[in-house]
Amino acid sequence: MVRVIKPGFYSTIQDLGRLGYQDYGVPISGAMDQYSSRFANAVLNNKPEAALLEITMTGPILEFQIETYICISGADMAPKLNASPIKMNKVVHISPNDLLSFGGLTTGFRAYLGVFGGFQTGLCLDSRSMFNSITSTVKIEANQLLPILTPKVKFPNVNSSLKFKSEIFNSSCIEVFKGPEFDLLNSSQQERLFQPFRVSGSNNRMGYQLEELLENNLPSILTSPVMPGTVQLTPSGSLIILMRDGQTTGGYPRILQLKESAINFLAQTYKGSLLQFKLVD
Repeated sequence: MVRVIKPGFYSTIQDLGRLGYQDYGVPISGAMDQYSSRFANAVLNNKPEAALLEITMTGPILEFQIETYICISGADMAPKLNASPIKMNKVVHISPNDLLSFGGLTTGFRAYLGVFGGFQTGLCLDSRSMFNSITSTVKIEANQLLPILTPKVKFPNVNSSLKFKSEIFNSSCIEVFKGPEFDLLNSSQQERLFQPFRVSGSNNRMGYQLEELLENNLPSILTSPVMPGTVQLTPSGSLIILMRDGQTTGGYPRILQLKESAINFLAQTYKGSLLQFKLVD
């Protein structure tokens, strides 16, 4: 077990999400930055869908009650084991009673704590991802016990050559495809759409709103399917980018659709971050 001493700002159990339930209005959920989550699992020889702890902005304090191995990827929050700094993106051996804590945020916005075999919290609709009204809790809480597996053998360090692609934090380019309603925009709207925007303070696991407005004279559409990465244009001209916990249908024009790599990048941004859409085939 892992005991939560302090939960941090917003820490949740996430995997690759609930696929196949969108017809029932259930969001996909899952790790916001799936490049970083998959990387941590790969370093640990876990399956890609193994559940991790997604840590947002400030980290928790965790007490490990059994031996295990961990890997922390994504945002650098200066992790420490028993008050001594540990490396990111590497296997770290954990002994019983070890304390994991975090310092200040230096790069990115979300970190991923992987453990050997993945966190073993309950499955709901084929996923361990926390989501309101689907799971009993929406984030980890103080004194909560998180079940994990005990390694039966010493962990073989066979993945030491894996290299984390840090450019996920170093580019403002958001690669996108045209959305179903893109061609309804006039030429001046399309031109403005590919100039820089800033992330607003209205951002969370459901969606990211951008600060600058795009003049909008398009009518609303019939309620239609949307997915993570869909860029909606509201009647007020706001651009809303749906993220992993976003709804499954919407009535606003869908003018762009982010590539998967762009969703991962956006998950590591925060209020004031600059971004610029780039159209790809």
